[in-house]
Amino acid sequence: MTSSACRPEASGRLEPRRTADGSLTLWSERFSECFHSAAGARAEAAQKFVAPAGLDRFASGRRLRVLELCVGLGYNTAALLEAAEGQDLQLEWLGLELDPLPLQLALGDADFRSHWHDDTLQILEQLNQRGAWRSCRGSSGSWRLGDARRQLPLLPAEWIGRCDLVLHDAFSPGHCPELWSLEVLAALARLLQPEGRLLTYCSAAAVRHTLELAGLQLASIRAAGPAGPDLAEPDLAGPDLTGPDAGAGNWSLGTVASPMPLCGGPATIGLPAGSGPVVLQPLTAMEREHLLTRAAEPYRDPDGNATAAAIQAARVERQQQHPGESTSAWRRRWRLAGRG
Repeated sequence: MTSSACRPEASGRLEPRRTADGSLTLWSERFSECFHSAAGARAEAAQKFVAPAGLDRFASGRRLRVLELCVGLGYNTAALLEAAEGQDLQLEWLGLELDPLPLQLALGDADFRSHWHDDTLQILEQLNQRGAWRSCRGSSGSWRLGDARRQLPLLPAEWIGRCDLVLHDAFSPGHCPELWSLEVLAALARLLQPEGRLLTYCSAAAVRHTLELAGLQLASIRAAGPAGPDLAEPDLAGPDLTGPDAGAGNWSLGTVASPMPLCGGPATIGLPAGSGPVVLQPLTAMEREHLLTRAAEPYRDPDGNATAAAIQAARVERQQQHPGESTSAWRRRWRLAGRG
């Protein structure tokens, strides 16, 4: 994950770290947070973004329009490219990113490079060096560097209502609320075509409630089978799904949102060897009730230039007037551990 709303001078030191599957991530001094879950950077890209995208929904030869918010080290981009190639799909890709340094660091790492095909690495090198790329199979893309809040209103008009996929992979709402505001999520929702999908690792009540306010239908991404707890790392701003609604292998890995109701079933496209499938499921009763608590109060940034501290402070004030119960009370009712 990386944030398009954070100034370069505030980013702080980036420290390389290894995740459980051996893949590279970076720890941000500014956010005191890694770009990926400890379970695995490569696994996260596959399970939380590419597999739930449902690439097998599209006919062979189709060209997909994709917006990626926060490119970071390039895992989501690379994983999507290779999965699309395997399905004979072309991409028209646009990335919004502030800092090209994470991608540069990833491309300089031998282990990162070992995960991807040569053609994929050439595309990432083009993006890093020229800010645009074109593949021999007809896919193309570019990125726009700068604050995503400035870039979203400047997207071409033909992107409105025409996006097949939106990948949202910013730092967590507690650390970078600028990119999880009602205004940003509503703008992303407007990009989706009727069967388009917005995908995110985030299961926070504020984010899910805001996506519903933007007119989208929700589904939870869950691991299928007994391997769920090893692969799921609950969002710090969302529910820790260890209660009666969340048995082994049924932890929420993230959220999919779409203008149309979402179908369930296993998703395997784009998963690396050895990874279990994921499924899209309706939100449980526990998750639905979470959206009625004070934790579901949206982040707001009407002018598109507020600081993280100002957004958080204003939300705390609104939460004090919220008619719902506290997250701690909700947790006690559902016998949940951790914080909300």
